[in-house]
Amino acid sequence: MPDASIYSDAQHVSNLVLLVARLVQQVRNLTPEPETLSSSHTRVVSDNPVAAQAMDYLRRADLLPSITRGVMENIKRPTNPPHHQEERAGDDMTLPINEIVCGDNVETMQTFPDDSIDMVVTSPPYDNLRTYGGHSWDFEGVAQQLWRVIKPGGVVVWVVNDATVNGSETGTSFLQALRFMEIGFRLHDTMIYFKNGMSFPESNRYYPAFEYMFVLSSGQPAVCNQIADRKTTRGGDVKTSRMERQPNGDIRRPTREFQVSENAVRYNVWTIDTGFMKTTKDVVAYSQPAIFPESLARDHILSWSNENDIVLDPFSGSGTTAKMARLMGRRFIGIEINPEYCEIARKRLRQRVLEFGAMEGQGMI
Repeated sequence: MPDASIYSDAQHVSNLVLLVARLVQQVRNLTPEPETLSSSHTRVVSDNPVAAQAMDYLRRADLLPSITRGVMENIKRPTNPPHHQEERAGDDMTLPINEIVCGDNVETMQTFPDDSIDMVVTSPPYDNLRTYGGHSWDFEGVAQQLWRVIKPGGVVVWVVNDATVNGSETGTSFLQALRFMEIGFRLHDTMIYFKNGMSFPESNRYYPAFEYMFVLSSGQPAVCNQIADRKTTRGGDVKTSRMERQPNGDIRRPTREFQVSENAVRYNVWTIDTGFMKTTKDVVAYSQPAIFPESLARDHILSWSNENDIVLDPFSGSGTTAKMARLMGRRFIGIEINPEYCEIARKRLRQRVLEFGAMEGQGMI
């Protein structure tokens, strides 16, 4: 039996309550197994002398094991570390995996569990450049839901541009990027999608030929598979390392030889073919007024996700992100409010899946 004297005053009891409360609040972040929790207690209470004293009381009373079990039984702990957790079976069952959901994107995402999506690739309607079937959308609602459902380390690729109204670009794209940052996202990279063709030539400004690709992340991106397909001018040449100045001012002469690679990592400006039968070979897709280039979706999916990850497009349109996610061995979720576009996406997804070998032969993967 434990010594009852150590519980003789209210201070001791309050200390015990404090300790248990702190354990309940913080044990999610520790994620130890029950049998090893005791050795981790010092991490919880090391910054609180009162809680440390209460821990000593618990240890002396031989109540630590029973309290540990009680805390662990009443706390839903994540099964994996947050930045690298695999899909949990319960979450998968509540997600419309490999489906095109015809409905409002905010309402649909509200049904998703927290931290359930690995990556988002999407391109929302730009201002009022196109009507998209007369449907409106809620930027704030979409942004808040993306922040909630994206996993720690997950990436949102937000492809956007601005309309020109009364002679001035609206700047909506910048306002959206800044709002994402206010919500909590990092603006990991501002990339440029350079189109080798343009739809709306201008008479009083240089021809618009690019769009923004804001790469937003929840913390440090968990995945970064850099694509190295940029041809170097001196590939294969043998060079020596450069001279380097040492901290004491001396010059260190080159001592190492290396061969220049023929392929280097891309810059963050991507030139992408656009136009009929370039954006996609799927003729049915051109019934949708703003087709997403397949190569753009594919290369971002390859860069910021791994096989079997879940890729979401809340503005699915003709289903390009869903199609390329499937081709790259990922799982997809597409959300589209326009029933006509939903049917276009489903038709594309019913087509035969391309062989990976054809893509490998073209250096795509």
